Formats: sequence, C-alpha cells, structure tokens
Amino acid sequence: MPEINFITFLLSLNSSALVHLGQHADPTSGATAKNLPVAKQTIDVIAMLEEKTRGNLTDEEKRLLTNVLYELRLLYVKETGGE
Repeated sequence: MPEINFITFLLSLNSSALVHLGQHADPTSGATAKNLPVAKQTIDVIAMLEEKTRGNLTDEEKRLLTNVLYELRLLYVKETGGE
C-alpha cells in the first residue's frame, strides 16, 4: 500500500470521482457506470479541502489540487450538459 499523505488521499478522491463520472471502471466490479450525484459530492469535498487547506499546502500539493479540481469540474459539466 502506498504511504497515506495528502497527495495519495487527493488521488484517491480523484479516482473515486472518475469512477462515478463513468470515466473508469469500478475496481471491484469491473463495470463502468455513472453516478453523477456522487461524483458531484466528491468534487464538492475536494473543493472544500481546497478552501480549508488554503495556505497550508506545499506547491506540489496545491498544484495537484488545483489541476484535479479543474479537470473533474470540466468532466462533470461535460457529463451533465452544463447543468
């Protein structure tokens, strides 16, 4: 198992959101399915982390958090048609 730190935690949340956006197969079932409400909730959790950790992250952590959030938001908008 990889070391648990902020980056691995963030990547775990990112993977979960990608599964719920239908971008990756569920690792347990192998099936690909969308669950947009859960994807949005995960994106919102990441946004909350961004707000609550502001000023306390390394440059690498901040850059990753910003990029993950941007990419997930774009995918969500694409999947929902901009709703």
